[in-house]
Amino acid sequence: MIWNLDRFYRNDSPQFDAPAAALARGRVSIMSGYRKIDDRTVEIETSRPISYLPYLLTWILFTSPQSFAAAGNDWGKVAAAGAAGTGPFRISRFVPRVSAELARHDGYWNPDRKPRLDRILLLPMPEANTRLAALRSGQVDWIEVPPPDAIPSLRAGGFQVVTNSYPHVWPWVFAAGKPGSPTADVRVRQALNYCIDRDGMLALLNGTAEPSVGFYKADDPLFGKPENRYRLDAAKGKALIAAAGYGPQKPLRITVGISTSGSGQMLPLPMNEFLQQSLRENCGVEVGFQVVEWNTLLAGLRATPDAPQWLGADALNISLVSSDPSQMARWFLSSNATPVGSNAGHWKDVEFDAAFAAVETERDPARIAAALTRAHERLVDGAPWLYIVHDLNPRAMTRRVKGFVSAQSWYQDLTRVDLQ
Repeated sequence: MIWNLDRFYRNDSPQFDAPAAALARGRVSIMSGYRKIDDRTVEIETSRPISYLPYLLTWILFTSPQSFAAAGNDWGKVAAAGAAGTGPFRISRFVPRVSAELARHDGYWNPDRKPRLDRILLLPMPEANTRLAALRSGQVDWIEVPPPDAIPSLRAGGFQVVTNSYPHVWPWVFAAGKPGSPTADVRVRQALNYCIDRDGMLALLNGTAEPSVGFYKADDPLFGKPENRYRLDAAKGKALIAAAGYGPQKPLRITVGISTSGSGQMLPLPMNEFLQQSLRENCGVEVGFQVVEWNTLLAGLRATPDAPQWLGADALNISLVSSDPSQMARWFLSSNATPVGSNAGHWKDVEFDAAFAAVETERDPARIAAALTRAHERLVDGAPWLYIVHDLNPRAMTRRVKGFVSAQSWYQDLTRVDLQ
């Protein structure tokens, strides 16, 4: 464990891995020290008390010292040499940008969870209609994110379409802390949340999403009672825009960085085109896009909003996880502003920070829940994001696929999946 912690947190360690360290430090920025107590105990020190540390520690990913040594102490060669691990599957073949093959690991330690399939072949297909054609032609048995307009015909044709609610929100992250950006004004951010047609977006997505009016879903016990309950209210949106100093003589114009596809990005091009039209028609807002590849866009999430990685934009469209308090702190706590953490828009709210200080130090679960509720109310009223939809994680598969249960998580269990 110490060897792996040194990989991320000790710049002078032989195994220091700068790219991986940037990710670990961004997610676990409060790590201030660690030491070995005995062969089975490590003491970890944090820069402040933090109740949700167990959630954070899952992001410090361990690797094999032996694999590093076997690759000549070169992390680039480790990546090319194949994965080292003890999971139910092994990567039996990997061709970058072409395919990855998973083979059942017959020596897996838990006999009750040995995979039922001998092999799984993963094929990257960024374009939704390409995935659809592959499914219908029998090239593949399973696709992620089918085109929404194809869902009725898929069901009619005997294909399975699986969805489930899970902690995933699809927003625009506003450059709230960027001087000179229109989105630095809370009235503009609130206005944009009143100017979009979420019901129209759900119709576009054919029921594969839920409306988002906050970081948490509206029926979540932690949602609270914020002053703003966002919905399409063009009159209220226009009034807020006018109060911020914009109008027919000075139209509100913003630029948004978006991707063509990518991890959890749903269907970014048609969805953003819908938002562009909705904002123009409802409130006269002019939206322009900077369209880049997902990994390029992801760099903005690790940079300050005035950095080149933000593409000169006033918002970035990156889908994000909303599973636990550590994620709320990651995206919104002022002390986690990039590049230290992942508060990429540099939103800062004194009341949110105060509520979250209670979340981090309280021991009573009821008091933690009350503080989280107060914090979420500030997230709604402070509007650091344009809240658009929560993804329902749709998948389509042939009738041959059996045993899959969609988890309310980013992570899915493939060991129970079988083909008949």
